[in-house]
Amino acid sequence: MEFQDQLGRKIMLSSRPERIVSLVPSQTELLVDLGLEKELVGITKFCVHPKALRKVKKVVGGTKEVHLDKIKELKPDIILCNKEENTKEMVEELETIAPVHVSDVNNLDEAEELIAQYGKLFGKGPLADTFISSIERKKEELKKLVEERPKLKVAYFIWNRPLMAVGVNTFIDKMLELNGFENVIWEERYPEISVDQLKKRNPDLLLLSSEPFPFREKHREIFSEMNSKVLFVDGEYFSWYGSRLIDAMDYFKKLQDQLSILS
Repeated sequence: MEFQDQLGRKIMLSSRPERIVSLVPSQTELLVDLGLEKELVGITKFCVHPKALRKVKKVVGGTKEVHLDKIKELKPDIILCNKEENTKEMVEELETIAPVHVSDVNNLDEAEELIAQYGKLFGKGPLADTFISSIERKKEELKKLVEERPKLKVAYFIWNRPLMAVGVNTFIDKMLELNGFENVIWEERYPEISVDQLKKRNPDLLLLSSEPFPFREKHREIFSEMNSKVLFVDGEYFSWYGSRLIDAMDYFKKLQDQLSILS
């Protein structure tokens, strides 16, 4: 059987994969929700959903560095990676062990494409289609809600010391757009930015994420010189694609309610 990943790379499989290694947390969660927990034999230390998974599955390392010997011992039929989360060198090394599927998700359409690919790859097409339909339905509900609200200029922060924000051409940026926000960070990817630079862009709202850096109430003082409102947000709903997007749409609707209280 011949498949393509999201980089257009061809993947040849003799049969449906029954032993899966996943090196991307959001993709691991998607696999479990597709009913593939039994087939999942290896994961990363960052695969925290579902919570008990790391107690029953082999942890093979992180997303940037893995133990190739541990993966080889698992005799996987396929290894699942992501262009941003994992490195090109890692993918090349993993291909000496088993076929590697690489995702490339920068927007909602590509997230849904990945769900569909996994549905086809693992024989879970109908359930994958149901996930996509749910995401689309809830997305339309959110869009109607957002249309009634004024557009806010925002900056979304993912790291402290150095202070790093989310720029354009990222999945999070597309989630900000979906929420009706105008991102004042126009640089590519995840640039460093100072408070003085931020002041000149005059955002209405600062979103402090729970991951990868866990911003807390004490970090509010970093922005004490600014007139912008501050809101702490769950970073998983902004950055995890896959089945989590179903709940993310509900989270975003609640976020809109919080903004009504702030304004």
